Amino acid sequence: MTKPALLVTGASGQLGRRVVELLLEKGATSIIAATRDPEKLSPLARKGAIARKADFDDPASLEKAFHGADRLLLISTDAIGRRVGQHKNAIDAAKKAGVKHIVYTSLINPENSPAVFAPEHIVTEKMLKDSGIGHTILRNNIYTDMLLMKLPHVISSGTLGALAGNGGVGYVTREDCARAAAAALSASGNESLTYEITGPAVVTYTDLAAIASAIGGKPVAYVAVAPEILRKAFSPAYAELLVSLEYTIAQGKLAVSTNDVKKLTGRDPQAAADFLAQHRAALLEAPQKKAVS
Repeated sequence: MTKPALLVTGASGQLGRRVVELLLEKGATSIIAATRDPEKLSPLARKGAIARKADFDDPASLEKAFHGADRLLLISTDAIGRRVGQHKNAIDAAKKAGVKHIVYTSLINPENSPAVFAPEHIVTEKMLKDSGIGHTILRNNIYTDMLLMKLPHVISSGTLGALAGNGGVGYVTREDCARAAAAALSASGNESLTYEITGPAVVTYTDLAAIASAIGGKPVAYVAVAPEILRKAFSPAYAELLVSLEYTIAQGKLAVSTNDVKKLTGRDPQAAADFLAQHRAALLEAPQKKAVS
């Protein structure tokens, strides 16, 4: 029996690249890696993936890229504000190309979420449901990996500032998201399903301060900050994204933990504390590197 051709969009990004690597490691033979600049896919091509150009702003390139693919992983683009049009182009192209199943990376609890990027996920999910194509929606929680950018300063300063009260997040590693996506993409079924991709537990800001304290070996205090602090510290667009995310956490929209990663992969997701402890050296070294540069 011929194995289905599996296509991954955004394959030059961290999540997409890892999904392709996992599929190749599992012995998949018909893997199509697609991105706007195929030259960035050379390392994956050397491992056996087929590299194709796919520009979400160019519907013709998408239909050409998707030709021959049976199942497609649609990784939400990073063009916040333009995603709906881009995702529509991808879904339309997939339908024209005869793709039988689409796996989409969405967001936990996008309904009525304050997050500025949530509405685009809601619209994309509806477009998938209206497309007539079998689909799997992966509602991913926030990457634990993002804390690697936040915590070095927290540990160095001894202060964790946020405006989310003691809201929590079911942080999930990018690796676990990649494993879940690879499993969903390589599955044989065509029923339409939704999974909530999370870590094993909800981590509050108080918990996070305690984790940072344990890693740094000194006290870390969690303090509430006003939105104006974030708005003054960053560009308007980025500040609004951060503020909206903090409000999303405060409302409990991301305080979700499930066993869906294990359902898909057969493995428990990695706990945030374990992931951060694993990266202890990088967390402690980062502030010094920044100071020297």
